[in-house]
Amino acid sequence: MTAKEEYRALCEDPALYVPLFQQHWWMEAVCAGKHWDVLLSRDKSGAVQAALPYLSGRKMGLRYIIQPQLTQYNGIWYRYPKDGLTDSQRLTFEKQAADSIIRQLKALRIAYYQQNFAPSITNWLPFYWAGYRQTTRYTYRLPDIRDTDALFRRFNKNERQRRIGQLLPRSVLTTLSADEFADYQQLCRTLSAQHNLLPHDLVVRTCEAALNRKQGVCFALDSDDGERMAALFVPYDRQCAYYLIPALNPQFRDKGAMETLIWMAVRQLSTETRSFDFEGSMEPGIEQFYRSFGAEQIPFFRLSRCIVPCLT
Repeated sequence: MTAKEEYRALCEDPALYVPLFQQHWWMEAVCAGKHWDVLLSRDKSGAVQAALPYLSGRKMGLRYIIQPQLTQYNGIWYRYPKDGLTDSQRLTFEKQAADSIIRQLKALRIAYYQQNFAPSITNWLPFYWAGYRQTTRYTYRLPDIRDTDALFRRFNKNERQRRIGQLLPRSVLTTLSADEFADYQQLCRTLSAQHNLLPHDLVVRTCEAALNRKQGVCFALDSDDGERMAALFVPYDRQCAYYLIPALNPQFRDKGAMETLIWMAVRQLSTETRSFDFEGSMEPGIEQFYRSFGAEQIPFFRLSRCIVPCLT
């Protein structure tokens, strides 16, 4: 059994929780036609205690590891013992597992490395000791979307509650196929005179993979006269949904279309998952938009290591 096959079995084990963007099926979708693999750390009995899925490529003959497109988090995943650990034991466990992963990364002889670790990873010290660097980045998250009435009361009254309240009675929520969503996303980028950085086939493939597993929805917001105002692809697992690919008709940019669609999507998903992640941004305007929903600021780590500066 290859490492990827063993990792797939771990991801499909209902007793374990592997976050969405680290799932085998997700990596298969976003890395199609490219090379992805996984490093496994084992305990003395041979059981997997940690994993690090990664996308690798080559530039000027030098190998690198970077984040796949549409993948907010990657990096290390720990399989903690079932009987629980004290803080001291947890740090010891993480160091032993991470050291094994770091040795394997070194054996790959990569010239450049960059991955975003999931927000649940709060200890990057083993990587620091191995020469890696860290930048703290931020996402915004609605931690509990199950009580939608309480959630709406947290929205900014002037910027979100009012605009949503005005548009909601004149809006219809629908769902799209993967192809329909990708076509509309491409159209919106064209209408906005923006270069589309997401290949059409990547959007279709990723949406299809999530839809087929019932772990994603392509939402669309139409006006009461049938005009499409916005669309949004939201993948999710049992713990979190993600604001991944928005598509906004520029005619409705200032009419509250996207925030209304977000609200309707959150309500729809409130029985499927626990939280909603806006995927973060370090841009002031976008950060303020996310924060106006009453979302909490959540830090996560971007780890990097560069051996050959010309690759940065």
